Amino acid sequence: MREGLRVGACQTPEILGDTEASLRCVEDFAGEAHARDVDLLLFPECFLQGYLVDAAYLRTHAMDPRSADFDTILRRLSPIRPTIVLGFIEEHDGSWFNSAAVITRGRLAGVYRKTHLVPGESNFDTGSGYPTFEVNGVRFGINICYDMQFAEAAASVAAQGARLIAAPKQNMMLRQNAHVWKDRHNEIHRERVRETGLWLASSDVTGERGMDRIGLGPTCIIDPNGDIVAQVPLLTTGMAVADIS
Repeated sequence: MREGLRVGACQTPEILGDTEASLRCVEDFAGEAHARDVDLLLFPECFLQGYLVDAAYLRTHAMDPRSADFDTILRRLSPIRPTIVLGFIEEHDGSWFNSAAVITRGRLAGVYRKTHLVPGESNFDTGSGYPTFEVNGVRFGINICYDMQFAEAAASVAAQGARLIAAPKQNMMLRQNAHVWKDRHNEIHRERVRETGLWLASSDVTGERGMDRIGLGPTCIIDPNGDIVAQVPLLTTGMAVADIS
């Protein structure tokens, strides 16, 4: 029997306002993950509903993980063997959060809420705390996108005995910015893993939104030395897979 944790980080198309399409995408990647014996499957930031942050969009699409609608999603995902880290827009008692749900066999193991928000995310409330989770004896925590620029976010995960940071991201950017940042993302990731000694798996979107925005990625897995051990090529969908002992 294989020991440790096999991680699959998914680079997906951007899907906006179509939860059914997002779930089909999760199921498609889960089929590949099953074939490759993946234990932990990671999806981008706000992937379930799509990353738009104006109040009207959040009001329409945010979901309470305690709701009947979310229970329906959990039941649908219950046949999937790997644990899923799924970015979603959360509603909780009248507040909105940029969150990631950890789902195992259709059971909600917990939720992480983004703790560092960019200026454009002012309609979200700020999360607090860094819950960690365990799969196959390997503990992991979550930093969402901009969180990765702050050393204390990764350090808070490491302090709990984690071996891995799962980093859902959404970098559908203005074209000129996307090309400036395509390498800078992994430079920041390397800083965090060298500081903490953790592995890092990131998951991002790819493709185009209209004429002015593009998502390049990268989606990758980085070891504690800062070496990229698996990466999905820019502007392609796919899964980066690596084993964490």
